[in-house]
Amino acid sequence: MTIRFENVTYRYADGKGGLSNISFDVKTGELLAVIGPSGSGKSTLLKLLAGFMDPQHGRIEITGRDMKGVAARHRDLGIVFQSYALFPHMTVLENIAYPLQLRGVARDERFERARKALDEVGLAHAGGRQPATLSGGQQQRVALARALVYQPKALLLDEPLSALDASLRGEMRDLITHIQRTANIATILVTHDQEEALSMADRVAVIHQGGLLQLDAPRALYDHPVDKTVAAFVGKANLWQGKVLSPNRVSTALGDIICDAESWQVGEAVTILVRPEAVTPVINGAENAETSVNYFRGDLVQDRFLGAMRRYDIAVGDQIITGETGYRGTVAGVSIAPEQVRLLRA
Repeated sequence: MTIRFENVTYRYADGKGGLSNISFDVKTGELLAVIGPSGSGKSTLLKLLAGFMDPQHGRIEITGRDMKGVAARHRDLGIVFQSYALFPHMTVLENIAYPLQLRGVARDERFERARKALDEVGLAHAGGRQPATLSGGQQQRVALARALVYQPKALLLDEPLSALDASLRGEMRDLITHIQRTANIATILVTHDQEEALSMADRVAVIHQGGLLQLDAPRALYDHPVDKTVAAFVGKANLWQGKVLSPNRVSTALGDIICDAESWQVGEAVTILVRPEAVTPVINGAENAETSVNYFRGDLVQDRFLGAMRRYDIAVGDQIITGETGYRGTVAGVSIAPEQVRLLRA
C-alpha cells in the first residue's frame, strides 16, 4: 500500500470537527475520492496526510514508513490546490521545474523534465508564458504537471476543479484520470462534487461528522449505500419510512410497495430507497396503468427542465416521489419496478 491510515484521530481544541478513528488504504495506481458535507473532516484528512498537522492518535504510513514527526517537505507528495498556487513571477516552465530545483536537479535536466511534463498535459507551446496569461483550465494543467514532475510517492488533489467553468470540468476530469493512470500513482481526491468523485475514482470514501461511513466502488456506493445518511448524501434519493409486512411487501405512507424483503424480519422498521431515475412515468390514460406493480397516482407539484432530462415531483397524499426522465409529456402517475427498491436500516 502507498498510503495507510490506521485508527487516525484528530480533534480541534474547540471540540468541533476533525476525524475519529479513521482507517483505510490506498494502493499504488488507485484513485480514492473523499466526499462529505462541509465540516465533515475532508480537509483535516488532507492536512494530516500532507504533514501540516499530526494525528493525536493512530498512524499514517506512506510506502510503509510511519509519518509521525516527518515534515511536509519530506513526505514526497505532489499536491494540486484549488487555487493552483502558481508563482506569478515565474514562467510556466519555471513553475514546473521549481520542485526539481529544490531537490538539487541540474538545470538542463530539470528543464528537460519540465518540458516533458508540460507536453503530457497538452501545453508544450506555453512554457514561456506567465501563469496570469493562461485560462483557468490551462493553469490547472500546469499545477498538475508541477505536482508530478518529480515523480512523488502519491498525489493529493484538493478540490482541483471547483474553480473551473462547468464546460471545462468534464475535460479536466478525463485528463487528470488519464495522467494519473499513466503515472500509476496513488491519488487522493478531496472534493464536494459527487459527479467528479463517482466518475473519476476507483473507490469513494464518505466521511460524516469525522467518521468514515462507507468506502466502496462508485457503483456499489450508489446502488447499495450502507444507511440513510449515505443514501441521502450520494446522489438524489427518495427515502421513505416503512415496515416489513412479508418477504416481498413493505408498508409505507405511500401505500404498500412490492420488493425483495426476504433478508428482513416481518415487522421490522426499514428505510426505503428509490433513486429518481428508477421512477418510471406512466403515460396518462395508458391501458392497465393502475394495475402496474407499485403504481402511484398523484399531482405534479414541481417540474424542472434540465436539458437532456427533467426532474419532477409527484405528490401522493402528503408524500413526494421525485423522478428523473427524458420523457416530456404529462406525468400524472408513476411506477417503480420491485428490483429498483432498496431497503436500508431505519
